[in-house]
Amino acid sequence: MIDQQMSLRGGAARLPVRPRTGRFLVLAAVFVCAACGLVYELELVALASYLIGDSVTQASVVLSVMVFAMGIGSLLAKRLRCRAAVGFGMIEAALALIGGSSALVLYASFAWLGDSQYALVGFSLAIGVLIGAEIPLLMTLIQRVDRQDAGGAVADLFAADYVGALVGGLAFPFLLLPMLGQLTGALFTGAVNAAAGGALVLWVFRGDLSARSRWLLVLANVSVIAVLATATVLVDDFERAARRAVYGDQVRVAVQTGVQEVVVTGTDRDSLGLYLDGRLRVSARDEYRYHEALVHPAM
Repeated sequence: MIDQQMSLRGGAARLPVRPRTGRFLVLAAVFVCAACGLVYELELVALASYLIGDSVTQASVVLSVMVFAMGIGSLLAKRLRCRAAVGFGMIEAALALIGGSSALVLYASFAWLGDSQYALVGFSLAIGVLIGAEIPLLMTLIQRVDRQDAGGAVADLFAADYVGALVGGLAFPFLLLPMLGQLTGALFTGAVNAAAGGALVLWVFRGDLSARSRWLLVLANVSVIAVLATATVLVDDFERAARRAVYGDQVRVAVQTGVQEVVVTGTDRDSLGLYLDGRLRVSARDEYRYHEALVHPAM
């Protein structure tokens, strides 16, 4: 107990870096984790809009549930303040795994179960709780590194958090989606999240960890990154299997453009179907309707 109190009140000599360097590293981790958190949020909104439709409703559900869950997470984090370092490390590992795999699970739920609404709410809740637990623990850690008034510490944390959210919000549509796609982009974000959180705790705050906690964190982060890397390797096979589950075995062309997914199905002229973002837009079976409505009036 005395050890825990000393960890909370100061003891900067136990840190492997100078206070200014430690403070910078904590704020850098806040920046990266905030960027990753917003990418998870945008990923859920984008994928839910594509799978379920009604983008306004899906955005409202994700945002409201996530903000509510962040409040719950902040309250729950109060119990972990006496072990802020190991608590933060485990929360980031869990957030990386859940957030990184959320797009895959959401897509699988839609493809094989036919409904992803419950999965969407569940992931929004889980990710929100974990994101909400970050700030109280980071507040404790930054005070551990460089003792300062609470107002100054909160200002620094929120500044890094908001700037990181800005970078994550811009990186999602302009970098991650065009270069990696939705599924791989989420997996990559999870790996970055795990690496940032694990590196901060295992390097800067390793003196606050017992040998057992240190090995537990190493094992957790290595396992999470390994799972996400394996999923990244298998993501193309997963997409093909999910596409067959959604459209059947008659997929002729599947192209993901910068705007939408275009899928053409059918084996002959009379069974062709054009799907845009998972929704049937043109079907050869209904060709006569288009012909009568568009061609006959002109003739």
